[in-house]
Amino acid sequence: MRVLLVGWPSFVHGEATAGDVLALEAVRRRLTDAGLPCDTAWSPVFRPGALTLEQARPDGYTHVVFACGPLHGEQVEGLHRRYARCRRVAVGVSVIDYADPAVAGFHAVIPRDAPGAPARCDLAASVGTPQVPVVGVVLAGRQREYGPRGRHRRVREELTGWLAGRECARVPVETRLDARDWRLAATAAELESVLRRLDLVVTTRMHGLVLALKNQVPALAVDPVAGGAKVTAQARAWSWPAVVTVPEHAPGPDLLDPAELEHWWRWCLSEAGTARNRARPEPVPLTADLIDALDMTRHR
Repeated sequence: MRVLLVGWPSFVHGEATAGDVLALEAVRRRLTDAGLPCDTAWSPVFRPGALTLEQARPDGYTHVVFACGPLHGEQVEGLHRRYARCRRVAVGVSVIDYADPAVAGFHAVIPRDAPGAPARCDLAASVGTPQVPVVGVVLAGRQREYGPRGRHRRVREELTGWLAGRECARVPVETRLDARDWRLAATAAELESVLRRLDLVVTTRMHGLVLALKNQVPALAVDPVAGGAKVTAQARAWSWPAVVTVPEHAPGPDLLDPAELEHWWRWCLSEAGTARNRARPEPVPLTADLIDALDMTRHR
């Protein structure tokens, strides 16, 4: 007996949601605990190099288990044709119509919701997951005022490519306020309420750095202007060491050094980085100088 575990993340033209993947893991664990050998088939788009449906030969399995998602469509029907000699079971699925060939092709269906059946809790709820850092990503667009010194596009590409390899929950954060767009904060208070709930901010924007530190959140700042500009200056003003400044002349093809990014990433998430942020002195506000300047103007 050998089970092939499949679902919508197995199809090249399917999709892999967090719930789908957790449901597949829940079934895999249950089968393994029961001593039943099993393999999981994945879309090569989602998990390159993993076992695919094309590689999972029908004669290598006695059973096929389909987990999570709705039972409908040509891709599900194709499983019945390809694995016709296997016993096919669907679990944790949504059934819209029992007469649908995608549903009727299974030997057994254990639905989470179906016409005339009581609803049951989804499989994804039964799998625990580890805690990972929640990282806000605040990126600056092109800033024309810096002319040829601006490296914003290349820095964004290199930084986000590096971030994609970090084990963390990435949260895109936009500092632009707009009450007309539900995806954006309408007030500074709304934006800062998001920042306070983060473990780390990675930013190429000056106010990404400033607002993170103001709210006691460590920041890994990257100045996208060659030689440094306002991001680097603010890091100095706040006595904050975790800043990467793009050099005037990069020694290689890349502007950013992954080892340097990794060093500050680890430091920001460490006790040392957290303690440094909490212990820093409060900056002297520019408004103090403003009053003096106004007073001088009044007495001229």
